[in-house]
Amino acid sequence: MYFRILGFWRLLAALLVMIFHYLVYGPASGLDAAYRMRALMPLLDMFMMISGFLIMLRYADRLLAERGAYARFIVRRLARFYPLYFATLAYFVIVGIAVHLGWIGSSAAGRYDWSALPANILLVQGWGFTDALTFNYVGWTLSAEWFCYLTLPAAVLIHRRFGTAGLAGLVLVSCAALETATVAGAMPFDNWMVADTWGAYRAFADFAIGALVAMLVRDSRWQLASTRPGWLLFAMTLLLMWNGLGGYPAFTLLAASIFLAALAERNNPDATRLLKSFDQLANASFSIYLIHPVVASLLLGIVWRRLVEPTGFISFYAFWLAPLSVTLVLAMLSARFFETPVAKRLNDLFMALAAPVRKFSRVT
Repeated sequence: MYFRILGFWRLLAALLVMIFHYLVYGPASGLDAAYRMRALMPLLDMFMMISGFLIMLRYADRLLAERGAYARFIVRRLARFYPLYFATLAYFVIVGIAVHLGWIGSSAAGRYDWSALPANILLVQGWGFTDALTFNYVGWTLSAEWFCYLTLPAAVLIHRRFGTAGLAGLVLVSCAALETATVAGAMPFDNWMVADTWGAYRAFADFAIGALVAMLVRDSRWQLASTRPGWLLFAMTLLLMWNGLGGYPAFTLLAASIFLAALAERNNPDATRLLKSFDQLANASFSIYLIHPVVASLLLGIVWRRLVEPTGFISFYAFWLAPLSVTLVLAMLSARFFETPVAKRLNDLFMALAAPVRKFSRVT
């Protein structure tokens, strides 16, 4: 089933990330606000928890039970996110060429390191192969999710063998391994919960949490029908994070919020009907996330800083409504007219190529 409330929360997380990155281009007050928003960083982990939840719920029982299911899963995921990812990467490659030719400047040291380009193309820049975020800097999360897709069979196998207790053990082992890696210096971060160039392993723990919550929701007999407890806990968690709560307590409350909200929607799908008007935007949350750095570099990095800001004609907080609006429009157009048709063509091509192989296997 479609969990509308989780889609809305994922949209909220994408919008907050966009706002954070746009505030960096603003005056001192914008920089202060961006720094303050770092308190909400666990929402990025919630984004990954929700991905783990939705994928595990959909594929737990058939990923390894049906012939070719895992191959179809990998192709579908690549077809879903790689075309837009590659398009935004290509844009930043062009920007990198302009920077190296001296046509434009860049305040981000190492952002256009050509030695990191192969890792970006192969989606392994979040696996510890690069020292800094390069090109489309938010792409590390796609690299991290790609790692989780490739390792999804491990979670499925553990669940099939040991049930939800096995998934709980996977969460504990993952977190313990990450803590050990940071303490030993193997992971170059003081806290694994802020890792980005090593974000694949952070995301694996988030995915495992989401997978555990998914199975708890699926198997729960609790007939909770109201989404109010989920909303209240989520709102309380945001307030607590804004006032300093982080780490494992924040992760626990976010996971509990997902559980309560998803369980209520499982039992009463009509409970989220008021969110239906946000469906199109929620379906474009991934697009918002990938596209907003492109819009920022054009409308804020060039138009604002070079053309508009020096005139003093308009304040930053009035101007930034333009890149915010442009990003949302582009994201919805991309989701509908680029990502969806391209993904369909890629999936159809895979099915056509796989048909002779399936026919041969049946014959033999």
